Amino acid sequence: MEDESPKLRTVNKVKPPYAINDFPRDFGQIIGGELVYLLATKGRPDLEGPEWEAIFAKSIGAEWKPSNIGLDDVVLESCAWGAKTVKAKAPSKQKSVRLISGRNSPYYSFDVENVKEIPPNEVGNKVLSIWNERVADIRKRHKHLRTVVMVKSHDLSEVFIFEFETVRYDSEIYAWKWNKSKNLEGLEKGSNRHKFTWQPSGAQFTIIEDVPEDGLIIRIKKPKKLDKQKVLKDIGFDKSWVTVIKKR
Repeated sequence: MEDESPKLRTVNKVKPPYAINDFPRDFGQIIGGELVYLLATKGRPDLEGPEWEAIFAKSIGAEWKPSNIGLDDVVLESCAWGAKTVKAKAPSKQKSVRLISGRNSPYYSFDVENVKEIPPNEVGNKVLSIWNERVADIRKRHKHLRTVVMVKSHDLSEVFIFEFETVRYDSEIYAWKWNKSKNLEGLEKGSNRHKFTWQPSGAQFTIIEDVPEDGLIIRIKKPKKLDKQKVLKDIGFDKSWVTVIKKR
């Protein structure tokens, strides 16, 4: 008589808060309002790192938890996000983006002193392994890990927002070579598609990501800048609000 196979309980996979690029109902309106407020108060289209992280967290009802690594700055339930911004003339028509993704130093991580003295593939694999280790470490704490990107026009009148899974990369499918600028490029074998750039000076690691078709386009009407003196008057500001102490 053959041994019977035991029945096992299936463990339901922990689901993310929402499907990739299927943003919550009021997400676009919240982002649009934040952009209008930013332009009305700042008077200039400056939206970078931490501010975008905070806005994104607010728009999905998540917690903003800035981290040194930059891959899990926003957390909601079982999911974490890193947030990036990229400038483009026409955000909704952008086909790919270059995402600065941290500093990967073979010198610090592997005690490699002169990267030009070893084969480029060996250097590239070490650079990629540093990235992979970071992603693996964060995935121990979060079942889902994503990157959310805002492709923004120079005046913030149009933005295109999309997400993708933050993953580890198989070093076997990439070949590395030094370019004319003395930076290391990682190319997909077969297609020769440029996927990574690593700069020895500063150890900056850049990932080139395709822009999907199913992101979200948000366009806003640009507001007039608020008059600073009028705002101060409206909130009742006077000299008693400020204490000045000269330290001796």
